Amino acid sequence: MVLKDYYIKDVREKRFTSVDVLTLVYIALTSIILAIYGPSMDHFPKLVLTRIIAVFIIGTLYGLAQLYPSRLTTMFRVVVVMLGLVLWYQELYYFCSQLPYKDHIFATADWKLFGCQPSIEFSKHVTSVFWSEAFNLGYYSYYYIMFVVIIFYAIFRYDKADKAQFIFLASFFLYYIIYIFLPAAGPYYYFEAIGLDMAASGNYPDLGYYFQTHHDMLPSEETGIFSQLVHDTQELGELPAAAFPSSHCGMTVVIMLLTWKSRNRWLFWLLMPLAILLCLATVYIKAHYLVDSIAGILSAFIFYYITSFLYDALRSHI
Repeated sequence: MVLKDYYIKDVREKRFTSVDVLTLVYIALTSIILAIYGPSMDHFPKLVLTRIIAVFIIGTLYGLAQLYPSRLTTMFRVVVVMLGLVLWYQELYYFCSQLPYKDHIFATADWKLFGCQPSIEFSKHVTSVFWSEAFNLGYYSYYYIMFVVIIFYAIFRYDKADKAQFIFLASFFLYYIIYIFLPAAGPYYYFEAIGLDMAASGNYPDLGYYFQTHHDMLPSEETGIFSQLVHDTQELGELPAAAFPSSHCGMTVVIMLLTWKSRNRWLFWLLMPLAILLCLATVYIKAHYLVDSIAGILSAFIFYYITSFLYDALRSHI
């Protein structure tokens, strides 16, 4: 494929992309939830304005496609709309904090299944700077892995890119919807709230709406470049939300399935070590309970095949 291919005009480039449609559906669903909670919800005006701006951006990019239909403008549209994932993630807290948090359930599940708190024991017994940096490298690579694979499809697997983007974004939004109705903060918020001694004893109180007003995380030890980068990222954009199931694990598995389906084995095996480190890191840095990570991995296969089937079913009727 040569660069000039990206300037080829094609009637397909003038349509709404899967990414556009999925984002509009997510905006509609969360707008209904927003309307139910009403103006009393934290940051209600900001959340409404965000949706208006997002629809305006999608409409503007669609208009651009009518004027300049090409693969290049399509890829630009997809990248811009997918960047909204960061925005949608950050606002999840305002939705899920309307309900009582369920961390006590997941912490108890870890204790009963494994006889300990794996996130505490893991970091307690693996203390070397080498492994700390390796796990934090994996965790920090999350968005980069996804970006690489989606761009790979856009450039080298263009005919399959729309389906790959649909599977990717639909899976992400499925996790987001779960988080809205099943709020959990994760160990580095919950254990900070109850104390590590209590966390290690198997006593897990129900904190209800505690995290509506408390956002303190466990203190972390920055032992190197990547642990510092992860810490800075958490300080910048993390809030107590989105723990079960782990979308870090889930979306990593989804993106690796897409990489395998791309038939580029070099890319698959190049990303595999980072994917493994990332999944292990979710427990190591106390971002997730072990049951979160296991549920994330298992749900990824379900979401992948559901969204793949849904795409094929929808395309057959369009």
